[in-house]
Amino acid sequence: MIPFSKYESSREAHSNVSDVLDADDITQVKQLQEEFAEYVGASYALATSHGTSALHLAMLALDLKRGDKVVCSVNAHPSVPEVVRHFDAEPVFIDIDEESYNINLEKLEVYLEENKSKKLKAVIITHIGGACVDLERVYKMGNIYDVKIVEDAADALGATYNGEKIGSTGADIVCFNFSPHLKKNVCNGGMLVTNDDEIYERAALLANHAIVRDEDALEYIYDVTDIGNDYSLSELNAAYIRAQILAQDASIVRQKEIAKMYSDALKGVDHVSIPSMENEENPFSLYIIKIDKNRDSFAVALKEEGIGAGLHYIPLHLLTYYKAKYSLRVNDFPVALRAYQQVLSLPIYGSMSDDDVKTVISKIKKIAKTRV
Repeated sequence: MIPFSKYESSREAHSNVSDVLDADDITQVKQLQEEFAEYVGASYALATSHGTSALHLAMLALDLKRGDKVVCSVNAHPSVPEVVRHFDAEPVFIDIDEESYNINLEKLEVYLEENKSKKLKAVIITHIGGACVDLERVYKMGNIYDVKIVEDAADALGATYNGEKIGSTGADIVCFNFSPHLKKNVCNGGMLVTNDDEIYERAALLANHAIVRDEDALEYIYDVTDIGNDYSLSELNAAYIRAQILAQDASIVRQKEIAKMYSDALKGVDHVSIPSMENEENPFSLYIIKIDKNRDSFAVALKEEGIGAGLHYIPLHLLTYYKAKYSLRVNDFPVALRAYQQVLSLPIYGSMSDDDVKTVISKIKKIAKTRV
């Protein structure tokens, strides 16, 4: 069996977790926040219980209200529009780029130009597989149309844009997920990153029920100044994640090697299309191929051969809730629909051996020969 993903462990992770269990070091969350801010090059990093928690807290920090609008890609995990709907605000979906599967910036700009409104609060940019859109252009849109830019970096831990790590390139808020969608980790955790003093102060307040304490008073004396929630990350999860961060750059190097092996071997295979290798900064957190027909039966055949696979994602307008809530039609987002019918994510992670990769390749070639 070669699973779609598996969690990584290390001596560092075991050591950190042992320190917490032995009560030798119970400042893991604080250390993680400091180390993460330094790792991505941001002013502030606020740890949360999950990546979805980070996104929800981001909406809270932006003071999202009923009737507000937040624009996002129609090809994103359900957590993206979900956190918007929790505020009774409205997610607005934009079709995708055919090659990257990320939000189509031309269509995004057209929407922003034609829908200028105080109710339009933010744009959430999802980095599929860690590959980025033209972020400079996105940030300019944010300034021109007076909307906040939030990046969903669930797949972009350690990824770079123009040589700078995601988290430091100019967004108002960037949200990370240490247990990404369909690639579950042994622990959960997220991180909200920002360079904005006001956003950080509001997020930090609301992340703990908006509780404030007077440093000179008794510890059990507190006040509540707003409506917040509990987004806290546990010390045990923080301990494990700290070790994960140390290994992330090496994992990306290995992912790029695996991606090249896949591309070299699968180029020209009938019924299989491979992703572009032109973007040298693509961390290949995902390796997404296209199957020209019967993608699901192809995935079933892979499963029968012991190979796991993923799908990123089912377009949001096809999901029952959003389809019914906003009267969306199947053909409203034709590029996302067409991609959805063909895309398949292959196993790719730092601990995969060359033999594992060769096995996946051989099984794909074997199955491809049976396609008609």
